[in-house]
Amino acid sequence: MLRLLFIGDVYGKPGRRVLQNHLPTVRGRFDFIIANGENSAGGFGLNRESAALMFDAGVNCITLGNHTWGNKEIYSLLDDPRIIRPLNYPLGAAGVGWSTFQVNGERLTVMNAMGRTYMEALDDPFLGTNALLERGELGNVFVDFHAEATSEKAAFAYYLDGRVAAVIGTHTHVATADTRILPQGTGFQTDAGMTGPLDSIIGADTEGPIARFVTRLPHRFGVAEGRAQLNAVALTIEHGKTLSIERYRYTEGDDRPQAGQQEALT
Repeated sequence: MLRLLFIGDVYGKPGRRVLQNHLPTVRGRFDFIIANGENSAGGFGLNRESAALMFDAGVNCITLGNHTWGNKEIYSLLDDPRIIRPLNYPLGAAGVGWSTFQVNGERLTVMNAMGRTYMEALDDPFLGTNALLERGELGNVFVDFHAEATSEKAAFAYYLDGRVAAVIGTHTHVATADTRILPQGTGFQTDAGMTGPLDSIIGADTEGPIARFVTRLPHRFGVAEGRAQLNAVALTIEHGKTLSIERYRYTEGDDRPQAGQQEALT
């Protein structure tokens, strides 16, 4: 039996700060921690500093997404099997789309895939994942599905139901309230949410996005300041199935239990 914590998109300096300060306080309650870090370096991409901070805080594996190539340092970072980019980038892309770890004597495979609806035109994530699963010997499989459309995320999860332990979505930065175990035992949540500035528009300061919507003209988006929130999903998995799944949320300066926090940590 493995206890996992999956942390939603870490966004910029506020996201790194709340992760660095809060994660060590709960790290001992989990066997393995995964975090999506594709927005951790200034909101776009992953760099050496942000990767090192997350690993030092207790993260075991970093997944990515559509901003994988947002920082030039990523090419050397992808030599580290703990850093995983979406598997459905074309053949020859740097890095790997999955890694297998030994955790408490059990095999855990972390996989990253990216959706194609309203996203980049990548290879088929459904067929690519199916081909990977046919290899066998992956143990418990956890999937970070980085996608925009809620329908595509649900379709992907049901497509894999019973064949992977969990499918948790990322990318939209808004935690969803559909946390559940699917009929064949796969844990699912459409989006884990964002780990970053609370008073923001999906991580950005409000001025830029509002100006873009009002004027329809390009505007630069900056990382918002102020207190941050950590959004995550806590799971217990065994024999390739999810036994329990809960949302987990922590906000800086607020120690009150929030949205499944107590249940997730007991």
